[in-house]
Amino acid sequence: MTKTDDFSAMMKDMMGAFPVDTKAMEGAFKTTATLSEKLSSVALEAAKKSTELSAAWTKDTLAKMADMSKAKAEPADYAKALSDFASAQAEIAAENANNFAEIAKKVQMDTVELLMAAGKDFSQDASAAVKKATDDVAANAKKATAAAKAK
Repeated sequence: MTKTDDFSAMMKDMMGAFPVDTKAMEGAFKTTATLSEKLSSVALEAAKKSTELSAAWTKDTLAKMADMSKAKAEPADYAKALSDFASAQAEIAAENANNFAEIAKKVQMDTVELLMAAGKDFSQDASAAVKKATDDVAANAKKATAAAKAK
C-alpha cells in the first residue's frame, strides 16, 4: 500500500515559509476604514448643504407663487405678476446653480486632498510591508539553505 501525503503538514510548512505580517494588514484595514469615514463625511456634508439649499429654493419659489396667484384688479396685473415671477426665478436659479457648483467644488477639493493623503499613507504602509516581507523571505531562504547543507 502506498502512504498518502499529509497535505495539512505540507501547507503548514509552506505557509510558515511565507509569513504574513498581520500588523501590516491591520494597519491597511485601519487606513482604509479611516479614509472611508472621511469620504463619507465629505459626501454627507455635501448632501446636507444641497438639501438645505434645495429646501430654501423651494420655500422661496412657493412664496413667490403665492404672491403671483392672488386675484388682481386688472388683466395687465396678471401679466406683470407672471413676468416678475419669471424674472425672479431666473435670477434665483442662476444664484442657486452657482451655490450648487460651490458645493460640488468643495467636495472635489476635499476628496482630492483626502485621496492624496491616503495615497501617501498607503505608499508608506506598502513600502514597510514589502521591506519586512523581503527580509523575512531572505531569512527563511538562509535557514533553508543552511538546513539543506546540514543534511
